[in-house]
Amino acid sequence: MIQPPDDLPKPDSAALAHSERLVDIVRESIAEDGPIPFSHYMQAVLYHPGLGYYAAGAQKFGAAGDFVTAPELSPLFIACMAEQAADVLRVVGGEVLELGAGTGTLAAGLLNALAEQNQLPSRYCIVEASAELQRRQRDTIAALAPHALDRVVWLQALPENFTGFVLGNEVMDAFPVERFRIMQSGPVAIGTDWQDGRFRDTEMASSADLSDAIAALQGDLAMPMPEGYISDVCLYLAPWIRSLSAMLTRGAIVLLDYGYPRQEYYAPERHGGTLRCHYRHRVHADPYLWPGLQDIGAHVDFTALVEAGVNAGLTLEGFTTQAQFLLATQLLQHAERVSAQSPAERVQVSQQVQQLTLPGAMGERFLAVGFSRGMDAVLLGFTGADHSHRL
Repeated sequence: MIQPPDDLPKPDSAALAHSERLVDIVRESIAEDGPIPFSHYMQAVLYHPGLGYYAAGAQKFGAAGDFVTAPELSPLFIACMAEQAADVLRVVGGEVLELGAGTGTLAAGLLNALAEQNQLPSRYCIVEASAELQRRQRDTIAALAPHALDRVVWLQALPENFTGFVLGNEVMDAFPVERFRIMQSGPVAIGTDWQDGRFRDTEMASSADLSDAIAALQGDLAMPMPEGYISDVCLYLAPWIRSLSAMLTRGAIVLLDYGYPRQEYYAPERHGGTLRCHYRHRVHADPYLWPGLQDIGAHVDFTALVEAGVNAGLTLEGFTTQAQFLLATQLLQHAERVSAQSPAERVQVSQQVQQLTLPGAMGERFLAVGFSRGMDAVLLGFTGADHSHRL
């Protein structure tokens, strides 16, 4: 494991006490049943009711939180996503469904932009399991788009049938993953145990599902993972995209997140896996530090995502970088309109465009994929550079 940075600010006593309550719950589970798969640990520390990172009340997004997402970074991202949403709604009608809405900033911005384009849907559905985040989203939308608050509905699960535009921005990286090591005798799971007063990695027998997934990876990679190689795999991804496919009657799905195509995800130089933690805008790789107080995420295997979507009957509309997606949805045109206001705004807008598009920033680290069903028109965001050959 990479050691946490020395400059991590220490949580206050109340936050540490909160973390200790969660530690006790997970530790008791291990004491009763033995070491647990890493995915079970990740599920608990992120989503345990009232205590997990996404289920408790701490600030997570923005300057006062642990990380900043593109909608909070710049309204230009929202303007571009509104172009894509409106383009779909003009073709198929229906509603908008956002998967995990964070602070609600993207939802509020989309509602305002769609109203300006006369494409405001009858319902804007948000799938959000966290009651705390639902409250924040409602407050944000009430403050920024009060005219459309009565159109917003919060769902605990996907609807059975849906027509319209489905959006997920930085959702998949928070899915629990399994970690593993390649041994001469076969793969072993890297689970979680309680030792010497803290959670630690431990080797466990690989489950049948994990073994099958690793065998499929090894058979597909140009250079199979060597003995000693450590990485991660998300077993939730394929069932999740199948559920989206089963729900979608007609319309489109656009998903953006950080990740790699499979050959890059499991490249030899990526030994150690993609797991990363965020705390107060610092990145490290110790998921056992202050459980419940930090975000834990892993990169997305976009090849696995696309394979699962196509196998579930969806049409692949395109795969590209965030930069190319935003440029195709009129990023520069929106930037020009905003930056015409004043010299100060021109500087600010230029900085935002660079952050959203430059390779070393978000531009190529974040990728976009589009699926559709029952649509003849090509999705606007994928009319530029196509990166499907990388899959």
